[in-house]
Amino acid sequence: MCDTLVAIGNSTASGAVLFAKNSDREPNEAHELLFVPAARHVLGDEVQCTYITIPQVEETYAVLLAKPFWMWGAEMGTNEHGVTIGNEAVFTKVAYDKEPGLIGMDFIRLALERSKTAESALHTLIRLLEVYGQGGNCGFAHKFYYHNSFIVADRAEAWVLETAGRQWAAVKVRDVRSISNALTIDADWDMASADLIPFAREKGWYKQGEAFNFSRCYADFLYTTFADGRRRQACTMEALRSRKGVLTEADMMAYLRSHGNAGGSSYQPGRGLTGAVVCMHASLGPIRGSQTVGSMVSKLQPDGLCTHWLTGTAAPCTGIFKPMWVDAMPDVGHVPTGRYDQTSLFWQHELLHREVLRAYDGRLAAYCSDRDDLEEKFLRETRDVVKSDVGQRKDYAEKCFAEARQAEAAWLEKALQVPAERQRAAYSLAWRQFNRQAGFPRA
Repeated sequence: MCDTLVAIGNSTASGAVLFAKNSDREPNEAHELLFVPAARHVLGDEVQCTYITIPQVEETYAVLLAKPFWMWGAEMGTNEHGVTIGNEAVFTKVAYDKEPGLIGMDFIRLALERSKTAESALHTLIRLLEVYGQGGNCGFAHKFYYHNSFIVADRAEAWVLETAGRQWAAVKVRDVRSISNALTIDADWDMASADLIPFAREKGWYKQGEAFNFSRCYADFLYTTFADGRRRQACTMEALRSRKGVLTEADMMAYLRSHGNAGGSSYQPGRGLTGAVVCMHASLGPIRGSQTVGSMVSKLQPDGLCTHWLTGTAAPCTGIFKPMWVDAMPDVGHVPTGRYDQTSLFWQHELLHREVLRAYDGRLAAYCSDRDDLEEKFLRETRDVVKSDVGQRKDYAEKCFAEARQAEAAWLEKALQVPAERQRAAYSLAWRQFNRQAGFPRA
């Protein structure tokens, strides 16, 4: 489960396009930050994706990816030209192909490596879909199959692409837009696959003479309902519209930390059987098996460098966004796995994150103002640093990541001064299982 947001320049304070996404995966499905340099390739080269190999192109662009550690592809990422993409799982009536193929995350990396503009990336996604389809297991410890929707943005514009098998529809973003784990395009698309309506008619989902509605015809009711994507998308759209015209990076970070209608400061991650909120917290599955494991906000400047803010860690409400650039990625530690490893950024933060969960309100309150102050300092300083050369920007990114690591160690000590609370049985059981499976030291 995930949420992706975008605001184009006419809706932001700076005139830059703003992109934001939470990656919701299994709690131990560690998030990796990865830089891949540009490269030239020769005719006949192939690229090994998560499951299958496809022909390589002559040139691939430099990319910065935020990804599940075990996949070739990425949940979200950007490239040297400012093209930025995030995806969502969507659940449709079209049968899922369970044979190994291209998965949604592979589509993102392929499009980023091959595209200079959002529109070019959109057409790359469509070509890949029409040639290869989409299929294969997308789950880590548990098998999980779904189709995909995407927000594709660059410095000037953004598109939403939603798919159901090999069928698709796309709409250009006019101001603000968000997507979640539900189809959102009704009858307002700007482009669509030639067989979109005939396929629905053949399947009996649409009758001649009715007004055609893509989401109504193609969405799977049961899975879409349990994913609670429509409620989350309504929440993020309301937030975006409330600040349309003055939206900032800080706003997008706040929206990714939102617990929506679950209730502000009174929110408790241990409550409820569903608990699908934008900043998602796992509990006893299968409905609450997902956790926000990484978050990204991008400022895509129409002129000048694009700046990207990533947590590289779980639960943005407990963590901090740090700046980086495609050409100036800092050292983020060892590549994580699904097992606890104190040398990786993701698992270092889990020491704080999983302790906060044991007394959420009190332990978060013990350090959140310090976190907000540090993050605001990063935002303020980055406005000048972005004008510097690549060496200075890399040094600054390294400094921010180091400061964040030091700060989180101090925040952990503050959090531990607040006594742990008794947790609801199902929630406590779920986290004991997650901790045991990861070999987590505070199980």
